[in-house]
Amino acid sequence: MSPEKSAIPQNPLQGMAIMAGCMLLLPAMDAIAKYMANAEAMSPAQITFYRFFIQLACTLPLLLILNGWSALSAKRPWLNLLRGALHGAASLLFFTAVKYMPLADVFAIYFVEPFILTAMSAAFLGDRVGWRRWLAIVIGFAGAMVVIQPSWAIFGWTAFLPVACAFLFALYMFLNRAIGNADSPMTMQTMSGLGGTLFMGGALMLGSSLGQADFQPSLPSSILGVSLLILLGTLSGYLHLLIVRAFRLAPLSVLAPFQYFEIIAATVLGYALFGDFPSASKWLGIAIIVGSGLFILWRERNQAKSIAIE
Repeated sequence: MSPEKSAIPQNPLQGMAIMAGCMLLLPAMDAIAKYMANAEAMSPAQITFYRFFIQLACTLPLLLILNGWSALSAKRPWLNLLRGALHGAASLLFFTAVKYMPLADVFAIYFVEPFILTAMSAAFLGDRVGWRRWLAIVIGFAGAMVVIQPSWAIFGWTAFLPVACAFLFALYMFLNRAIGNADSPMTMQTMSGLGGTLFMGGALMLGSSLGQADFQPSLPSSILGVSLLILLGTLSGYLHLLIVRAFRLAPLSVLAPFQYFEIIAATVLGYALFGDFPSASKWLGIAIIVGSGLFILWRERNQAKSIAIE
């Protein structure tokens, strides 16, 4: 049996440590994307392409070493490629948003994603969502509007890019449930890298042919830029694999709150690297979003306990 498919015993403390570390490191990817777009004058579409291409280059050798060429024979290849395309589109919207907006603002607005996923699960999978969770979803979106409102005055429609990103990423997560355990995490991650690379290659060609500035093919202008792109793709490939491992070590309800560590890391990086710091009204919106999200997680955890007791 391959190491990838071996049963992993539960270790909640290790899972929490891995999850916390990943959530604190993930915003570094977006800080790199913001730097490359502004300091290196690279288009967000080109940065996104390199992110997935380098991710593929990082995970493919490891996949082949662990499982051989047979691991490339995904049982659900088209769904896996679609996952990659959705992830690519979501990343493009996110990297475009961070080019123009503060990191913390983008992350705060993006965190409506759990609300969208909960609503989609209720609408398409028949998951039971009570009135309290629907109320939390509405309040969470209201919190996002509190963050968006001043950003709208400055950035216009760009302020809604993180919402569109959240919707696409919710679709990506929704598709994960459809695929289930048909393919190993390493195979899924490699196929996601391939799907994202192919999608972004097509998006680059189409966008540049239409004269869109944020889709123009471009290269880094310094050794630092090349190094940062390699770091971006490497972080993308391996941090997501570590997150998969964390979810095998500890329950979802235990790990999910650690996702909000991203807002903390994004705020610190945004202030340290770009001089951006959320205003009082934006902190209010962030608090509303985080509070609503944690309430939904608390309700799901309690309901799961009730079902287990019954």
